[in-house]
Amino acid sequence: MENYSNALRPVEDTDKALNVTLQITLSQIKDMDERNQVLIAYLWIRQTWHDAYLKWDKEKYDGLEVIRIPSNMVWRPDIVLYNKADDGDSGPVDTNVELRYNGQIIWDQPAITKSSCVVDVAYFPFDHQQCKLTFGSWTYNGNQVDITMPMDSADLSDLVENVEWECHGMPAKKNVIMYGCCADPYPDITYTVLLQRRSAFYIFNLLLPCFLISFLAPLSFYLPADSGEKVSLGVTVLLALTVFQLMVAESMPPSESVPLIGKYYIATMAMITASTALTIFIMNIHFCGAEARPVPQWAKTLMIDYMSKICFVYEVGENCTSPQDQTQEDHHQTQIRYHNRLHKNQKNHQQHKTRNNQSCPRSNSTLKGSTGRANQKDGGGYPKSCSQPLPNIPEEHKELSSPNPQVSQRYEGFESKSYLTEAPPPCCPEDDKHPTFMTIHSCRFCCHHNNGDGGLLPEDNSKLVRNVEYIANCFREQRATTIKVAEWKKVAKVMDRFFMWIFFAMVFLMSIIIMGKTPQ
Repeated sequence: MENYSNALRPVEDTDKALNVTLQITLSQIKDMDERNQVLIAYLWIRQTWHDAYLKWDKEKYDGLEVIRIPSNMVWRPDIVLYNKADDGDSGPVDTNVELRYNGQIIWDQPAITKSSCVVDVAYFPFDHQQCKLTFGSWTYNGNQVDITMPMDSADLSDLVENVEWECHGMPAKKNVIMYGCCADPYPDITYTVLLQRRSAFYIFNLLLPCFLISFLAPLSFYLPADSGEKVSLGVTVLLALTVFQLMVAESMPPSESVPLIGKYYIATMAMITASTALTIFIMNIHFCGAEARPVPQWAKTLMIDYMSKICFVYEVGENCTSPQDQTQEDHHQTQIRYHNRLHKNQKNHQQHKTRNNQSCPRSNSTLKGSTGRANQKDGGGYPKSCSQPLPNIPEEHKELSSPNPQVSQRYEGFESKSYLTEAPPPCCPEDDKHPTFMTIHSCRFCCHHNNGDGGLLPEDNSKLVRNVEYIANCFREQRATTIKVAEWKKVAKVMDRFFMWIFFAMVFLMSIIIMGKTPQ
């Protein structure tokens, strides 16, 4: 090697090209930096060529066929990685070359390469990436150094599996490019690394929590409005999704293509925002007070009559099959029992009156004098023997009068008042006192009147009737207000249940659509 120069291309004819064989072995995918779009790989690079000036006769050297010498002592092709993304000089290591007696040189060198890779995160975390490694001579054109490849792909037999990426191949392709600066062709070999992301980690740490959190949004409609936590639940879920969205945004490169999981997060956040707004609107309906307008007839027909059955919204004590029919039937049976009891009391009263007419004749002259006035103090103008207490109000009167126990107690107290005990039923045929009924909100009070001087309801007791009417009107207004507030609450409950099923369907459908867009 005295007259050998490693600066000259080792060919006998300078017009001929020197063939260099390039073989790549992928040892490990060290990292894929999606944000900076850099692939870090550990490669074994083998280059093979023939040196016309480094040959010997092995017979003259005791059959010596192979020697190993430092690579800087021989000519080496300047094959580099075109799409290198490393700032420093981290090229191949200067290792020894293997020199054979026929001039064949084999140069094996390990290298940690950092190559630029266009990362498409549109289907993250179910994405596939294709990173290219382009090797070629930096100074020699195709007429001087021709690059060939012995295999159609890189060698993956010694590949160390990566925890995040799975390599599906590394095909190779030779390209001959004519650059604008030069008229000579420049060949290169491009290896394409086919990578698929292992999505199990992201499914359990990003997708599944988002999927479970999104199902909490419809449940906010099922939460009772009186609990005061409906809006708080929606805001908490929205904040949780915001945290997950920031975690995804930090690892993704800033690009126009939004990742699939990002779209899922944005859709879920929009749905939770809409559910929170609807919750505020429904709570405003639920807490309508006495000053609110009555429920419109179309709302009663649509929501209370039809949608309440579809959404399975029933009040306490109602039957899920036919609650209104059962309630009307029970009310009808109560009215029948009341009328039967009333008819029986009237029949007993007529029989009692007939017996008193036969056994208790009235004096025409005695009762009109002073004795009559004295008897009026004792028995209200009737003999003491026929003075009878006022029959009790039937139990059906009390049941039908009011569902409010306070008002019922007021009505029940009428039986023990003096103005009722001072008016016994007539027992003499001369006093033809016909009972009349005064109806106050489905409650009948039996009163007696006399057109003569011995009337049982004097003018002083007219204040009593006005007071009873005032109490009845107050109870009627209170009941109407209670019914109105209850109807608004039921309308709000029906809307809650309706939107709960709607948003459940939206979450399920949205999840199916997102999963359907994932590449196979």
